[in-house]
Amino acid sequence: MEFRTKTVRLERLGLDFEILADDTIIGPAIERGSWEGAETALFRAHAAPGCRVLDLGANVGWFAVQAILAGAEVVAFEPVPGIAAVAERNIERAMAVGSGKGTLHRAAAGAERGAATIAIGAGNFGDNRVVEGGRPDDMGEGEQITIDVVPVDEKTEGPFRVIKIDTQGSEWHALSGMARALAASRECALLLEFWPYALRGATPEELLRFLVGEGFTIGKATDAPYPMGVDRILKQALDPARDPVKGGMDLYAVRGRPFHVLGPKARLKGFVRSLKEA
Repeated sequence: MEFRTKTVRLERLGLDFEILADDTIIGPAIERGSWEGAETALFRAHAAPGCRVLDLGANVGWFAVQAILAGAEVVAFEPVPGIAAVAERNIERAMAVGSGKGTLHRAAAGAERGAATIAIGAGNFGDNRVVEGGRPDDMGEGEQITIDVVPVDEKTEGPFRVIKIDTQGSEWHALSGMARALAASRECALLLEFWPYALRGATPEELLRFLVGEGFTIGKATDAPYPMGVDRILKQALDPARDPVKGGMDLYAVRGRPFHVLGPKARLKGFVRSLKEA
């Protein structure tokens, strides 16, 4: 599948960045100067010169570029060939101005090696989902292609300081294929999309309790995160008043690393939020 692209200048990052011209979500946000501001701030707060970063579901490479500009070594996975090509070019641009380095694998991170069908988003090219059977109704009409799937542990080793997993419902499968890398990453921060509607391979509670069992302290990836228990996360994510299709949330978790990294004002704001939220 071919994608039209265009390049925008990001003065704050000091580089040109290539986006998908017909994308309706990620592309316009980056063109305005940034993407997922809270997640990016948390990501950059933990990324440090010389550390290693794992980016699963790299899309056009926004987070991989952040890692390189922070002086880190990033290993990225993106399964859609046309999008992976854009990510590779953005990684090369970042390496030309940053001190870090990056490698991209053109595959989805999964539990075992094989092939899968991925449905390409209709307009939102960040919402590309591995499907088993028909295309989800909420995605509308669009293309489906065959992609490669490979376990992370077959391609790289830990430890990683920062791990980002945004695979549109395949997060459990990605975790299942990186047991060794995760075990080696005893001091790490994790950014993970938590989308019960699309989650495959495990229940939402199973996924959260797995992370807790692995020693992670979990919260929401916001500008003022605070530690949350499994029941509290589930209550918010599965609230009947919340649109299940649009009701996913990004989680932020740490193990062996400080949870509060955005400064005292953010920590105070998070504490107040913890008292107000259900």
